[in-house]
Formats: sequence, structure tokens, C-alpha cells
Amino acid sequence: MVSVDGGKSGSLIQVRELDKTYRRGNEDIHVLQGLNLDVDQGDFVAFMGPSGSGKTTMLNLLGGLDVPTRGSVTVAGDEITHMSRGKLTEWRARHVGFIFQMYNLIPVLTAFQNVELPLLLTKLSKAERRKHVEAALAIVGLADRMHHFPRQLSGGQEQRVAIARAIVADPTFLLCDEPTGDLDRKSADEVMELLRRLVDEYGKTVLMVTHDPVVARIAKQTLHMEKGVLVEAGARQEVVSGGAS
Repeated sequence: MVSVDGGKSGSLIQVRELDKTYRRGNEDIHVLQGLNLDVDQGDFVAFMGPSGSGKTTMLNLLGGLDVPTRGSVTVAGDEITHMSRGKLTEWRARHVGFIFQMYNLIPVLTAFQNVELPLLLTKLSKAERRKHVEAALAIVGLADRMHHFPRQLSGGQEQRVAIARAIVADPTFLLCDEPTGDLDRKSADEVMELLRRLVDEYGKTVLMVTHDPVVARIAKQTLHMEKGVLVEAGARQEVVSGGAS
């Protein structure tokens, strides 16, 4: 279960007194202020809040894409806040799967080649990489589209390729920044059902930023962020499908 008071121990993700401040001219912009967060293995958390509340900044800090002004982030026992750039790159490749709003697929590569990209940084053989890629594409229901280019896929299919890319290296957790923001309702529901399955059937841990309350309802717990502070909003009472009200 997710906690925002920082009182738990032994959680998969532990965030303690996290601050992030940017300098703009002569003014300090406090994006995150004393943020505490504990996330257990298999949690599915949705973060909501107005634009500028610090949601994406928080995801970037959890994924090691940015460094905090103060505080610490510990994932699976690794305190990442003070890692060197090289070690942080290795850590991200091993632990984090990123899913973005705009898919970020490379248009000149097939679905198979896009999904294979994270594995090129590993020591896996070509045959082993193929096995992992085919398994990931099968999980997202696109085994029959592996040789298609992004332009030959629908938006929902492109996002499912992006999800396959995110899970192909079996990361510790997934960070999703508005994963349905560029999709129609039907495609958004399909993507959210897939994320729910990754949690419920494969034990994945998912942290997701969204502005869509229908999307947030799929998560096990929703946290609201206001001016860099997290507030617990509520837990899912039962598993629901994407179109539920």
C-alpha cells in the first residue's frame, strides 16, 4: 500500500523529504516541497493535480532523469540521489521502464526493432533478445505487428509498442507520464486495461501521472498533488475496466 507520510520501511520505493527548486532569474521556484512517499511492489498509483503542481518533476526524480535539491530516493535498496551519471544510466536501464504520452518510437524502425532498443545495452545474445522482444509484444497483443513500422500502426497500437519496449527488460517499476493523453477513449481504455493486467497478472509496479479521472480510476490508489505536496486521495475498492463510471 502507498503511504505519503514517510513512516514505512522496507518498501520498494522510498522517497524522503524530497525538494526540487529551480532558479528563474532572481526567483527560486519551489516545485517539490518535503515530499515523502512509500510504494510497495505491485502497487498501481495514479498522480493527479493541476499543471505545474510538480507531477512530471516527481516522475523524473523517481526515474533518475533529474536530481533533487534536497532529500533522497531509494529503489530496491539503491539510494540513487548521489549516484554518478554513469551508474545512474546503468541503474535506469536495469530498473525503470518509461512510458510517455507521445510514444517516442523511432519511425524508421519496426515495432520489433523499437522494442529491442533497451536490450542492445545488455549482454544478451541476439537469440535471447529476440525471445524477450517476442514475449513483450505478445503480452501487449501485437505479436502479429512486430514487422510493422509506426506509421502503419494506430495510436493505440503505437502506445502498446511503447509499453512493450518499457517492459522488455523486466524493469523494477514503470513510470507513465500521461500514457493515454494522445489517445481516443477506446484506445485509452485498451491501454489502461493492459497496464492493469501488468500489475494484477505480472506483479509490475506502476506510477502514472494523468489528468483523466476515468484513467485514474483504474489505479489501486490515487494521490493528488498540489503545489509540490502529495495528498492521499483514495484507494480502488475493486478492479474496474477502463470504461467504468
